[in-house]
Order: sequence, then structure tokens, then C-alpha cells
Amino acid sequence: MIKTSSSRLGLASALLVALLAAGCASSVKLDGPAPVENRDANAGANANAGANAAGNAQSNVATVDLGAKSAANGGADRIVYFDFDSFVVKDEYRGVVETNAKQLNANRQKRVSVEGHTDDRGGREYNLALGQKRAEAVQKSLTLLGVQASQVEAVSFGEERPAATGADEAAWAKNRRAELKDR
Repeated sequence: MIKTSSSRLGLASALLVALLAAGCASSVKLDGPAPVENRDANAGANANAGANAAGNAQSNVATVDLGAKSAANGGADRIVYFDFDSFVVKDEYRGVVETNAKQLNANRQKRVSVEGHTDDRGGREYNLALGQKRAEAVQKSLTLLGVQASQVEAVSFGEERPAATGADEAAWAKNRRAELKDR
């Protein structure tokens, strides 16, 4: 009888620990492949309605001008920005990825590292994993455009190297990025 009571107590304790751990989990799955956003140009007003094909809901984060458009910098952009808690490469950064892919395809000896970054919200381990997924999403986009996998290395710095300081959406938006740097 004592053996049964202690095994029930152990089972209840294990269940309680599992429930507590599940309550702390994020809804973003970091162990699957990095998705690449691909929207239909005719989607128009329905682009923000519902969820995308991967099952991730569209972001409700306010738009912030990051000042990194290709035309403004003569096509030399090397930064891809992300939505909060996301590692989906958005269509607006397709030009950045394509420009860098063309440069890498033209010179097969050239090597780059893609550095994934996050804002300072979230735990250290989570931000390192999210930064890695962001870097891998850009890396996958490049390889889908013909870049050799050996030319691109994905690394994460998480929240450790912020581009902007502050605790507002403008600063956080500038920190949610992946940067392409020559190796």
C-alpha cells in the first residue's frame, strides 16, 4: 500500500512539472525547417487575414520604418529584418536576398556569414535559438537561389549585439535582423 501511494505521488509530481514547463513554452516552433514567406501579388487586402500555409498567424506589430530599403543604399543592403517572434523572410526583403545571391553566384570563391539577431525580450537560450533560425532562413533563401551551401555560414548572436538601444518598438524592430557579412 505504501508503494502505491509513493508511486502516485511521484506521478503527480511529474505531471505538475510537465504542466508548468508547458505553460512557459512559446508558440513558435524552433525545431522545424525555416519557412520562407511567399505571397501572391494579387492577395491584396486578404494578405493579413487568417494564417499562412505554415500555420503561423500574421503579426499585429505596428509598422516601423527601418530605413534599409535597397534603393536608398544603392542596392547594397545586407540586412533582413523580421517580425516579432518570427523567422520568416518577408517578401519586402526579397531584393536584399536576391542581390546578395547574385553576388555570391558570380563569385563562387566569396564566403559570407549570416548573423541572426533578436531584440532583448525573451530568455537567452530562446533568443539564441531564434537568432539561429533567422540566420538559417536567410541561408536557405540564398541556397534556393543557387548559392552553394559552402559559401554561407549561419550563426546566432541572439540579443548580445543590439543595433539599437531602447525599450520601444523602434529599437526592438532594428534588433530583429539577420546581417550578411563577408568572411
